[in-house]
Amino acid sequence: MDLKERAAQLTRDRRPFVHATVVRAQPPTSSHTGDEAILLQDGTIEGFVGGQCAQNSVRTAALGALATNESVLLRVLPDGAVQFPETPGASVVVNPCLSGGAMEIFLEPQLPPPLVRIFGTTPIAQALAGIAGLLGFTVEHDDAGIEQFSGTTAVVLAGHGGPEAEVIRAALDAGVGYVGLVASRTRGGAILDTLGLTESERARVHTPVGLNIGARTSAEIAVSIAAELVQELRTAGLRAPEDDSSPRAAVAEVIDPVCGMRVVVGPDTAHLRRDGDDFWFCGPGCRASFAQETAV
Repeated sequence: MDLKERAAQLTRDRRPFVHATVVRAQPPTSSHTGDEAILLQDGTIEGFVGGQCAQNSVRTAALGALATNESVLLRVLPDGAVQFPETPGASVVVNPCLSGGAMEIFLEPQLPPPLVRIFGTTPIAQALAGIAGLLGFTVEHDDAGIEQFSGTTAVVLAGHGGPEAEVIRAALDAGVGYVGLVASRTRGGAILDTLGLTESERARVHTPVGLNIGARTSAEIAVSIAAELVQELRTAGLRAPEDDSSPRAAVAEVIDPVCGMRVVVGPDTAHLRRDGDDFWFCGPGCRASFAQETAV
């Protein structure tokens, strides 16, 4: 499978990744302009954007790009190089393990679009589904599977009835950060009173739902809900809950005992075990030096 097909597969599976492209390679370096790779949440690198020494710098920067969802131009320079100062949108890493070459790698995070689950078949629900789709959200519009909220960013109940309390409880238990209930203040409050919500849980439930824009029609109410979702995403950092069993939870960062670089531990990170302790390195050079220094 080539990288384009792999990226399409990850997108379909809603798995976050970073697309890395070498945009400048100054010899001596093993990479070339145009080389590409995909970096996963567990630190795995698929493709090629440099040798092991450079890969550590790329891996660390890529995981940072995933955390912020912001693209970055990574400049990997040899020790002592200062010709490319750090600027907005660009990050400079001085890698003492490089053999003298330099690289610039563009890192573009690819996060799955927000997944919004809409319950109900009312005109408000129908209009919201259309608007959310126009905004690029992934929309699931049905009343089934109220306990299946894995990867869900937001839940909106616009059915004016049905098992609303059960859906709210299931969504909150699944860690959904935004639960919107289309109801009057009185009816919404009565439903929430039956759930015994904690203060933090109550803060995640929006009822009456939507920004106060004076909406009256079904379409206008749907616009107000969509606007509130955008506000939560852009200003409040709303994201889908993370699965604790996902590969990302296993990612660790350590310090190379030889050169002092930060190293993100991935499946192919240089590693050595000494006297029952594990050590990780930015590349094979530091690993060899440490092995020689600690040999009995």
